Amino acid sequence: MNRLNKRISSLYGSITEKIYSIIAEIDAVKTSWRITNSVAPQVLERLTESAIITSTGSSNRIEGNRLSDEEVKSIYQNINIKKFKTRDEQEVAGYIETLQFVVNNYAEISVSESNVLWLHKEMLKYCDKDERHRGHYKIGPNRVEDRNYGGKVVGIVFDPTPPHLVRKEMSELIDWYTETISLKHPLIVIANFVFEYLAIHPFQDGNGRTSRLLSNLMLLRNGYFFTKITSHEQIIESNKAEYYRVLNHTQTTWKTEHEDLSEWILFFLEIIRTQAQKIIEIMEKDNFEQLLSEKQLVVWSYILGLQGGEFSRRDVISGTGITAITVESIIKKLLAMNKIIRLGQGRATRYRQITS
Repeated sequence: MNRLNKRISSLYGSITEKIYSIIAEIDAVKTSWRITNSVAPQVLERLTESAIITSTGSSNRIEGNRLSDEEVKSIYQNINIKKFKTRDEQEVAGYIETLQFVVNNYAEISVSESNVLWLHKEMLKYCDKDERHRGHYKIGPNRVEDRNYGGKVVGIVFDPTPPHLVRKEMSELIDWYTETISLKHPLIVIANFVFEYLAIHPFQDGNGRTSRLLSNLMLLRNGYFFTKITSHEQIIESNKAEYYRVLNHTQTTWKTEHEDLSEWILFFLEIIRTQAQKIIEIMEKDNFEQLLSEKQLVVWSYILGLQGGEFSRRDVISGTGITAITVESIIKKLLAMNKIIRLGQGRATRYRQITS
């Protein structure tokens, strides 16, 4: 699409400098995460599960869902029930399973028109109300309307692509993404894709949630693996008013002679940068507990609760019920992380927590 290429080329001056400064920060974390690979598989699994729960709750609450993260966690833990009474529960269950699938199988899920339709269908598979339109492009208008306190329409905020042009424009968007993703910086391409997708508004309902699933997919496919364990949906929810303000303001230039996506691109990149900053926090020593496995956390909690701070290997085995060989391995890890020090040698060896 020449229009999309033109608006990327129109970024200039201080805006371009700011955009690429943010991208440099994000890419530094991307590279560091790939090189260090310091998170144990079981820890990565725990952090990923937590991010899926958080992302699901936030993405659905942005659209009016009322379930808390604790309620989302309960559904996550009982997802095999497959029966969900309320619409809120149905929405959350579908999003959980679809996001899980994306996170676990992103390498095999291409960014294609059929997969966009599939993601929408899967996301809404438990929603009784959406049975007729899930996985299908809209057949009626879905303009964004401004209503007064009485519910009366007082204006049109945005008028997206009409139904009869959706398939054509979605096909063009997918083709543009496929051709451009290796030629321009992926974060710029992804930000443009998400904006265009939301402007087309291809489905009768569920466009925002599907856009966030697609964002996860594209980020992972382009090597931003740290996004597995942090939630961009949560960051958007925390900035919901600004998200809609920037999106609506940018959409006023859509398909005009002077399309300007700079504000949207900056907002989108700030979201990803915040994700990257959260990864740095996780990797910091002060937050090292997030890098511990379940049994390592049990041992560390036991050490923190000791009077006087000193302990032996036998004390830990007795106090936690964890096997001797596992306790030995955990103590070595805590020593390597400078969280404890060794006192003495041989059978008399004791340990003490480092408090400073």
